Amino acid sequence: MLGPQPQYSPPTEEDRKFFDALIPPDHYLRRAAAVIDFERFRALMAARYSADMGRPAKEPVLLLKLEFLQYHDRLSDVAVIAQAQVNVAYREFLGLGMQSPLPDPSLLTRFRGRMGVEVHRQVFDDLVAQAREQGLVKDRLRLKDATHVIADVAIPSAMQLVAGMRQRLLEVLSGYDREWVEAQQVRVEMIRMADAGATLEQRLESRVEHLREIILWAEQRRSTIDQADAAWQRLEQALRLAHKVLHDRDHPHDGDKLVSLEETDSRFGNHHGSYCGYLLDILVDPDSEFITAVDTLPANGDEAANAAKLVRLEEEAQQNDIEALSADAVLFQGEKLRELTDPEGLNLEVFVPPVQPAETAYFTPDEFHLDESGERLTCPAGQQTSTRKRNRHDSGWAFLFPHKTCAECPDRERCMKQLPKGHGRSVNKSDYAAEYAAARAKAQTEAYAAVRRVHRKVERKLGEMVRHHGGRRARYREGPKVLVQQLLTAMVVNARRLVQLLCAPATPEGVG
Repeated sequence: MLGPQPQYSPPTEEDRKFFDALIPPDHYLRRAAAVIDFERFRALMAARYSADMGRPAKEPVLLLKLEFLQYHDRLSDVAVIAQAQVNVAYREFLGLGMQSPLPDPSLLTRFRGRMGVEVHRQVFDDLVAQAREQGLVKDRLRLKDATHVIADVAIPSAMQLVAGMRQRLLEVLSGYDREWVEAQQVRVEMIRMADAGATLEQRLESRVEHLREIILWAEQRRSTIDQADAAWQRLEQALRLAHKVLHDRDHPHDGDKLVSLEETDSRFGNHHGSYCGYLLDILVDPDSEFITAVDTLPANGDEAANAAKLVRLEEEAQQNDIEALSADAVLFQGEKLRELTDPEGLNLEVFVPPVQPAETAYFTPDEFHLDESGERLTCPAGQQTSTRKRNRHDSGWAFLFPHKTCAECPDRERCMKQLPKGHGRSVNKSDYAAEYAAARAKAQTEAYAAVRRVHRKVERKLGEMVRHHGGRRARYREGPKVLVQQLLTAMVVNARRLVQLLCAPATPEGVG
């Protein structure tokens, strides 16, 4: 519960004289404390504490400020407390006297877990709100981009992954039938000895088969376990993970492989090279250069689909109405463009580099005319067809002309390289042709050119997060904790920008 904090002493008058003598008036932390209202965050954090139960909690604003300092200066939990012990600027920023004790570093871990993603996002959003109240953040345009975050994980081999999953499941099951589990442990050793001369694939397959047998036994026992038992939830989680391991083994080309048992949310992705981890996705206001929305997703996540989520996150938090969005070519997808531009939905003006169709010496799909009903297609030679089927991506109709019609057509050599055996020319007509046409037309305007000139601001902001504040590598494991890291990093970056905008630069000595 929250209560008085007698163990932390505020600065005395002597302390303040000492601070004034040692800390320059324009020191960054003094400016940050002056422009950021940290007390506004107290109410957001108080909801995570019981009003009248439990031991007295540590001062939450103090712990939040310690988080701020460690992300600003790229410090660990232990290092930020050690620095606060000797750094007078830290002491003043924290509101602590020279003789005041400091929290134990382990409290920062507990504090992050208690606040979680929800409260850290609320704190981030409230800082953006403070900038909006100063008239800094505008709603005319948002810049969106993403970069990669490398997971804190050692990538195991397939053998290690299967064997580790087998061992984890046996440990969970030991609480239900110890004798059976001990027998399985003996079998583990027998499999290891029997496979001494086998190939790597044979050794892996024997462990996979043993894991399948353990899962089958666990599934049978699960129905007899009381779901109110705390161990039941651990068994459910272990079984879900085990099924994922087997699914990846049986479907190696699905593209969503589990990377590690210790980091189950990270995935393999490609961003200037292959990596394992996450994507950091942000929105930036080009007028104030404030980060207005932050999200993370697995490395193989749908960055284009996340654009709408980011816009909704900001609009729900700030109760504003964003007018336009600029993104890279990854967003040139008809379904995503329709969702973003829908007048009944987000109603955004979208600026995105169009993907131009490949050059061809043959008739392009745009040269085939679709009637108003969308059911009849006419080719440049005047031939028509109503034969159609949904394309493999379910994003439009594939129209098929009769084989005989195309075989006898005088323009066939201008239409296709070779006549298929079973049918004539196949033409795909996208459901989102209007969205693609609008995006390509917009790319020819001066407004588009002006927006693309400022788009680099979001790239610089991502660079600031990953290069200067450690955002390139995940500090923690699992997706929610990585998101907390990036929210705190964005908060630190926004705080620095707020100080730049609201505090006049220091006047050098001898000037003025």
